[in-house]
Amino acid sequence: MSVPSFQQLMLPALQTVGRRYDEISIAGLEDEVVKALGISSEARKIMLPSGNQRLIANRLNWARSYLSKAGLIELPRRGYCRATDRGRKLLAEGVSEIDLGLLGRYPEFVAWRSQTKASEVEEEPRVQEGPEELIASSFELLNSELAREIVERVHSFSPSFFEHLIVDLLVRMGYGGGRTEMGRALGRVGDGGVDGVIREDELGLDVVYVQAKRLDPQNGVPLCEVRDFVGGLEGHRATKGVLVTTSYFPSTAYDFITRVSKRVVLIDGQELANLMIRHRVGVRVKDVYEIRKIDENYFVE
Repeated sequence: MSVPSFQQLMLPALQTVGRRYDEISIAGLEDEVVKALGISSEARKIMLPSGNQRLIANRLNWARSYLSKAGLIELPRRGYCRATDRGRKLLAEGVSEIDLGLLGRYPEFVAWRSQTKASEVEEEPRVQEGPEELIASSFELLNSELAREIVERVHSFSPSFFEHLIVDLLVRMGYGGGRTEMGRALGRVGDGGVDGVIREDELGLDVVYVQAKRLDPQNGVPLCEVRDFVGGLEGHRATKGVLVTTSYFPSTAYDFITRVSKRVVLIDGQELANLMIRHRVGVRVKDVYEIRKIDENYFVE
């Protein structure tokens, strides 16, 4: 079974705490809910896009939070929860599900939603994601659109600009010790199939050769050009090369480089854009949003 949405987890969570009159630990609650719903161990290991928390734990956190705001459960102490009389009364009604619409019957929940303007974050009664997941999804969507714009922009500029961009990116990634003077674009005349060079040491004993293919994103790089690049490395007595394009490489190209003695890396348009975003080449920070939470180390007596 896949991981249920936080709304789908609210009823089984309330049922679990409602079966006992003492409190239950958060870890114990997760164990019982996972067992009751038949969630697989693989699904339980799925992480949030941020990689800092398991998906099931995050959605249960939000389920508990919403149940608490509606007065259906209470949090007597850190890491524990238990059902309230209101929660037990709701279970006695035999409800088949608990969603945001049902929680709307409780004034405390309505007041909280109004204050936090949560309805602007999630309005659909069967929404799958919790607020943090929605933020992460929106972040990924924005980066995806930015990546598309980057590829279009790069393709609209000259081949010379593209060559300098690739050298800048590799230096920013740490090649050549991150020093600008260790990388240079060679230009289009007499380059022997190589457009740029990154010296990885002061004496130039270890060198990475670069070629930039500014192609239409819809047209893949022909395999023959990948072969020519590898052959060009031989002419420079080079052992390392990076071939970058604004389009894509066919699967035959990836198969080919696994069989050559040279260490060759292929970077397509999508990966190029992602690397530029990650290393802030050609992009800048527009806005910064901080997500904060309670500092449990502060609230101790």
